[in-house]
Amino acid sequence: MNAANHRYDALIIGGGPAGASAAAILAEYGHAVLVLERERFPRYHIGESLVPFTYYPLERLGLIPRLKASHFQKKYSVVFISPDGRASEPFYFFTRYDRDTVAQTWQVLRSEFDQMLLDNARARGAEVLEETEVTGLLREDGRVVGVRARRRSGEELEFRAPITLDCTGKEAFSAVRQGWRLKDPYLNKVAVWTYYEGSKRESGIDEGQTGVAFVPEKGWFWHIPLHGDRVSVGVVAEGKYLTRGGVKDPKTIFHREVEQNLWIKEHLSVGRQVGDYFVTSEYSFHSRYCGCEGLLLVGDAFAFLDPVFSSGLLLALKSGVRAGEDVHRALIEGDVSPQRFLGYARYIREGLENMRKLVYAFYQPEFSFRKVIDRYPEAAAELTDCLSGDVNRDFSGLWAKIREFVPLPDALPVGAPLESGVLVSSR
Repeated sequence: MNAANHRYDALIIGGGPAGASAAAILAEYGHAVLVLERERFPRYHIGESLVPFTYYPLERLGLIPRLKASHFQKKYSVVFISPDGRASEPFYFFTRYDRDTVAQTWQVLRSEFDQMLLDNARARGAEVLEETEVTGLLREDGRVVGVRARRRSGEELEFRAPITLDCTGKEAFSAVRQGWRLKDPYLNKVAVWTYYEGSKRESGIDEGQTGVAFVPEKGWFWHIPLHGDRVSVGVVAEGKYLTRGGVKDPKTIFHREVEQNLWIKEHLSVGRQVGDYFVTSEYSFHSRYCGCEGLLLVGDAFAFLDPVFSSGLLLALKSGVRAGEDVHRALIEGDVSPQRFLGYARYIREGLENMRKLVYAFYQPEFSFRKVIDRYPEAAAELTDCLSGDVNRDFSGLWAKIREFVPLPDALPVGAPLESGVLVSSR
């Protein structure tokens, strides 16, 4: 095995949104950063809808001008559709927010969006090695000191740095291998999705709206218009509902469920399906710890929530930016010990828990946002803020109101880091 010639200030495993964001921040500050990405970009990925408050991490990354100049579909609203095809009035972001910032966001093709993020990290000075798979963590005296990797050619290398950021997404490289990964006790859904071209779209300002269309058993379709006359459309529900009757073929499941919502059926009736049918399961998980000596988990590698409110990209970008800032300060002060990142864990967990409570409520059969707002009209503003991604706030008053309708989950542990095998106190 060859040893790499260079030592780095930080190693980043994974070049997706979390990894590219952290790399851009660290490289901007002048740190020597290496991103190790298993695939060659651009590459396919699901998770295409941005929520309004994604604006702020993107602004920190300097990408708002590029997004405004892009061909990505502009998104101004969300609409909810009942199984009989009745659609709510669109929830327009500009009724609550400044039109020049978070009142408009985007529906993005992830292959292009993720390439933009990774190129941004490169432009700020990060080194990126694609088609390089990390195969193991290097440890000395119980501390992570780097990684072992394999190039596509088969060449094996070692890279070393004071800190390694695991940004491997749902694969959760470190959490899985160290036995830290835990499933959410309730949010274990299955998704089946594909793409359409030429299907029905709304006109004008509503062209890019996200549609959330309900099917029985608290299942739902996403309908996300993309640029190039393409629509991402998929159904999410309990596995026992989607596979009822013993059906397991994704194509069969998808088209059976299209019949369960008249709005979806109508919108897809004039288009043609393109590409593959995809399936994934057991969406929601979290890591028992956010890291340990020499290691920090970022983005989905730390925790991933249900996709219903399109929070995935927001939380990945926020996590990447916050990790980049915190690691920068740790490197400058010469102290990357685990306790430095307890504040990071609390920050990310706070946002996740706030969104998680809304997701739990959403899946309760007797719950609806309308019931809450009818009893408490003032709750509409806080509901809008949380759903839009303003998640690092105290919503205790809102949760008290919602608990009058449905139970909400207790908070999961913070995910504080391990220090020399001992959990750092989360107090």
